[in-house]
Amino acid sequence: MKDKKMSIRISEDDLNIVHYKAELAKLSLTEYVTQCALGKQIFVINGLDEVIRQQKAIGKNLNRLTVLSNMGKISCVNLQELTENMGKISCVNLQELTEEYAALNRKLTELLDRKRWAA
Repeated sequence: MKDKKMSIRISEDDLNIVHYKAELAKLSLTEYVTQCALGKQIFVINGLDEVIRQQKAIGKNLNRLTVLSNMGKISCVNLQELTENMGKISCVNLQELTEEYAALNRKLTELLDRKRWAA
């Protein structure tokens, strides 16, 4: 519970920088200053929202195919078209995409295990 108030003196330039950094980290000013003061490192991954959006879309499509297959409405899926579309996302092929996700997942797991947010 945040029940205490703190006041400090700071130059306008420094205050603008702190506000800017808090905005970049997508944190409130209070959260940003508190994390910095407590020695916690702030880790920001740009573009992660787009990766998550794409993963959700792929998962929904895979779920639809699974439901249709279990209902007996489809028995064979053209994976060639899926592979071509996956390649258009940002990678040369599905294997490269899988390796990139695996590397990102390993790094995020490492960071979570350490409970620190450093690159």
